Amino acid sequence: MKQVVQNYKSGELAVLDVPVPGCKPGGVLVRTAYSLISTGTELMKVSEAGMSMLGKARSRPDQVAKVMQSVATNGMSATYQKVMGKLDSYTPLGYSLCGVVEQVGPGIDDVKVGDLVACAGNEHALHAELNWVPRNLYARVPDGLAPRHAAFGTVGSIAMQGVRQGEPQLGEVALVIGLGLIGQLVAQLLTASGVRVVGVDPDPERCALAERLGAAACGDPASSAVEAAVAELTDGHGVDQVYLAAGGGSNQPVELAARLCRDRGRVVDIGKCRLDLPWNAYYEKELDVRFSRSYGPGRYDPEYELEGRDYPIGYVRWTERRNLACFLDLMARGRVDVDPLVSHIADFDDAVETYRRLKDGDLKAVAVLFRYPERAEDAEVRPEVAVPAVRRGGGASVPARSAAAPVRLAFVGAGNYATSMLLPHLARREGVELSTVVTTTALSAANARRKFGFASATTDLDAVLGDPSVDAVFVVTRHSSHAELTRKALLAGKTVFVEKPLALTEDELAGVLAAVEESGNDRLQVGFNRRFAPLLQEARSRFGPRTGPASLRYLVNAGRLQHGSWYLQQGTEGSRFAGEGGHFIDTASWLLGADPVSVYATAPAGNDDLQVVLRYPDGSTATISYVTTGPAGFPKETLDLIADGRVLRLDDFVRASVHGGRRWVSSRLPQARNKGQNAELAAFVKAVRTGGPMPVPLESLVATTAATLAVRTALAGGAPVTLARAL
Repeated sequence: MKQVVQNYKSGELAVLDVPVPGCKPGGVLVRTAYSLISTGTELMKVSEAGMSMLGKARSRPDQVAKVMQSVATNGMSATYQKVMGKLDSYTPLGYSLCGVVEQVGPGIDDVKVGDLVACAGNEHALHAELNWVPRNLYARVPDGLAPRHAAFGTVGSIAMQGVRQGEPQLGEVALVIGLGLIGQLVAQLLTASGVRVVGVDPDPERCALAERLGAAACGDPASSAVEAAVAELTDGHGVDQVYLAAGGGSNQPVELAARLCRDRGRVVDIGKCRLDLPWNAYYEKELDVRFSRSYGPGRYDPEYELEGRDYPIGYVRWTERRNLACFLDLMARGRVDVDPLVSHIADFDDAVETYRRLKDGDLKAVAVLFRYPERAEDAEVRPEVAVPAVRRGGGASVPARSAAAPVRLAFVGAGNYATSMLLPHLARREGVELSTVVTTTALSAANARRKFGFASATTDLDAVLGDPSVDAVFVVTRHSSHAELTRKALLAGKTVFVEKPLALTEDELAGVLAAVEESGNDRLQVGFNRRFAPLLQEARSRFGPRTGPASLRYLVNAGRLQHGSWYLQQGTEGSRFAGEGGHFIDTASWLLGADPVSVYATAPAGNDDLQVVLRYPDGSTATISYVTTGPAGFPKETLDLIADGRVLRLDDFVRASVHGGRRWVSSRLPQARNKGQNAELAAFVKAVRTGGPMPVPLESLVATTAATLAVRTALAGGAPVTLARAL
């Protein structure tokens, strides 16, 4: 299928061939009929992409702050690679469309194949021939409403949420500053609510359009006509509400709002304009400044948007989805008319040229629609592939392969970690062929294929598992899917590399082990990379063998998560420690040369900090302090190992030292943090190529996973948990 994409680094726009997205549970696959260009938000994004790197930084100071924090935590080199990798990727455009349901996922019973729906979301209502849309981001189109009009549903919801924030009442007067697409819809919604509207815009054509659609008066912000109209309509008191629907860097909108608003009036920010509030003017009138967050309640809440958990109507009357349905209903009943707003309808194949004309000013428009073919011809075929016959037996069956042939790898998932920490190493490794990348979203697969040279991209996992030419499968998806995908790949006879964690529950771990037993395939590696870090390996060698028990302290300054991080979705993705704690337990066990026999954990009240104490067969102990409340500038990982009168110290994979006996200190010159991914991948590829032992014994991987899961049990019971052998 085809999709409009943009490279934020170069500014390139393209209509790209990408895989068809899979129809996951909790949503529907929609074939687009019309999608709407947001001439405000999207053109701002397109313009930013054409800026220099300095210009991009100036336009997004929030992102610059995140980059600086990453430099402090992860170092300049790792941060640079991550930022450049993210910039030099195709990103999607679009967030408002109408289309026909082509496939219904499990758990969906409110629409059926063939229904016309309006869809929302900058990850799900893209300028693409097909989109997967979760339950709470689509609404059925009422009978009689044209698809091209229903494509306005999302921007209509944005305008509606802004109006709701203003709490208009019958007979009031409102000022709408900015008569672009959102401003025009705000003015119509207010008029439909019995509010008289004064519009402000420097474009006389937009002013005339708003007046035709019901505004009482409109004019240029610099003209006296606007003030005169407000004075006449309000008997000189000023407007009851002001809606800021303008963009740009001028502070004129907020100053005009203060001048024309009545005492204790309401000012609602819907657009993205400059907000240097003149203190005296806002204080003297005691103005109520409010913000309108996108489409309405539910926006940016992954449980609502992705998992389909609705808010009870008795507590939240108007959610994203209810706003969307309400706006569609108003259009169907003729209370809102969007047809006069349509300046241009372009064929989808002409998308790049349309954006260019809009950006250059050749096409002046309030609203532009893309029109899609009634039946798009998809080049990709999705065959039904039978899972290969499973093997039974006690030992792993290593597939026969030519030592001279390249190792063919498939990736399931191509998120930030895969594209920044794994694929760059594999793409330049001799004797490795990146065969297929599988993702649930089409564009991420296309990005990975373009950047790293995959031979093909798809959303069909079964096709990869059934491909006998694929030697190994990398599972680099969300944590909740690791165990099931690993189980399927093992049963298909593939060698598997799965990022941590291997499992989030004891049942998931048991399922993986059952697959090993059923198939006889134990060719498994978990992405515990720290034991492969060159600096830590050298320090361990310098420390030498020990005779007595050891004491190990591992401080992990994990830091706070950003709002919206999927790590916060503990209901589906497990706790934060369950997700990454295996890294630190594996490192401790590798340094101590054994698997833990008991786990104790405690946590202070009020935060996510943890103290985890591991006991080992020879009496050694390891204490992992996992803290989220530490300062951002402090090193992320520091480790001390004490035994036999010697101390091994690791400072955040930048420096290491051994004290006692012959003292050793690594180079004092700062170096890039190498946490072992490249060496780990080299060892994995070698095992696949030669059929030799896996880099880490399966027993160790299982013991580390079991110990990580036992932390939750220890916290709940308040006592140490004894670990029985998992194998």
